[in-house]
Amino acid sequence: MADEKPQQTPKIVVDDDWKSQARAEKERLAAEQQKPRTAAAGAAGAPASGAPARAGAAAGAEHAGVPDASFISHVATLASQALFALGALPDPQTGRRYLDIELAKYYIDTLKMLESKTAGNLSADEKKQLDSALYQLRSAYIEAASAGNII
Repeated sequence: MADEKPQQTPKIVVDDDWKSQARAEKERLAAEQQKPRTAAAGAAGAPASGAPARAGAAAGAEHAGVPDASFISHVATLASQALFALGALPDPQTGRRYLDIELAKYYIDTLKMLESKTAGNLSADEKKQLDSALYQLRSAYIEAASAGNII
């Protein structure tokens, strides 16, 4: 028993410096993202650099090319989905066009619902964009539906 060595407990070394390094890197990345965004914001009519950033921007959750949320961009997104369902836009992965009249009708109805729910609360530009999108989508819907003898 004299040969037994006393048990040594492992020594744990905590490196607290990684936290400050991670914080500095995070701030540097946020500053780099804000620089091009600030330059592009002035050109695109987006909020100036003094405007509050979107949630997650400091955490690097912002994607390049993703516009700020707005009513007009929401209308454009819904209209794009309707155009895709009407076969006017190809699938970006396959290049094929699909026709799903019921899905197109859903997106057009969603825009119509937004029109009725926001009546009197839209700017002139927002109303013009919504009216234009609805007119164009309804026309495309009628054309697609009558070509397939669905109406």
